Formats: sequence, structure tokens, C-alpha cells
Amino acid sequence: MADSTNAAALIELLHGKGAHTDPVACVAGIPPEAAGRVPPGTPHSVWQLLWHMNYWMDYDLRRIRGEAPPYPAHNDESFPAAPAPPSAEEWQREVARLGQLLADCAALAGAARDVLECEVPPTHPSHTQRSSTVEAMLWQLVAHNSYHAGQIALLRQALGIWPPPGGGDTW
Repeated sequence: MADSTNAAALIELLHGKGAHTDPVACVAGIPPEAAGRVPPGTPHSVWQLLWHMNYWMDYDLRRIRGEAPPYPAHNDESFPAAPAPPSAEEWQREVARLGQLLADCAALAGAARDVLECEVPPTHPSHTQRSSTVEAMLWQLVAHNSYHAGQIALLRQALGIWPPPGGGDTW
């Protein structure tokens, strides 16, 4: 079993405990049309940020499973081109996918220590610049998701749709 303190912290942070916002709660209750709006002075919509978060979680989970997904040539390839979801159904699928990917990451975070310490082979030169153990990749996903969930919270505030239905800090 993984170090219970590290595993618990990692699992909690994946789900937005402590100083982090819960990524799933952060996108809850957003109408698809609002998810596609880009407030003035911001580069992305909530839809694009959600898609981007899912892109990288899926990418890293695939690497951990031993696949070699192609690394994007440019960062913009990890965002959908259109600011709005193609349909309400696609928005809901991507929200559900976020929950499933986070659950997959949390399950992995609770794996045995030997699994977490496994080195994940690089599939791109940038992967050799940092630790690529399973555990290190999960911590990177936590940081990445936290960053973008914070952006989503700020976009929701700018769009006048904060806090989410489950509540959230308003200060």
C-alpha cells in the first residue's frame, strides 16, 4: 500500500480539498452557453479549460498505462479551437469525463508504493527534464488541475455565475 499520508493528501488534493477548489464542483451547474463565453481580456472559455484539463489527465494516464500518445507540437493543440462546446450533450460528457479521470487518478494514488515509484518512460524530450514516476506525474496533475480550476473559478466570477451550486469561497 502507498504511504497513507502521501496517498491521502494526493487523493484529497485531486478532489480539491484544503486550499484547492474541487474541479468537478467548479464546473457544476454551468449552462453550456455560459461555458463557451470568453470574458474580455481572457484567453479561454470554461469549456476550453475543462477540455484542456481532461486532455492532459488522459494523456498522462495513457503514458502511465504504457501507451505512447503523441505529444502536441504546440500548446494550442491541447485546447479545443472553438470556445463553446459543440452541444449541451458534449458539455455534459466532458464534465462527466472530468469526474471519471479524477477517480482514475485517485485510484492510482492509492496504489502500492512500488507502483507509485515506477518510472514512466519518456515519450517526448520534455519528459526527461523532470521526474516521471507515477507519483510525480500525479502530483503534477494536481498542480495543473488546481491552476486551471482557479482560472475556471475566476471566469465564473467574471460571468456572474459564481459560486457553483454546492457553494464556494466568495471572498
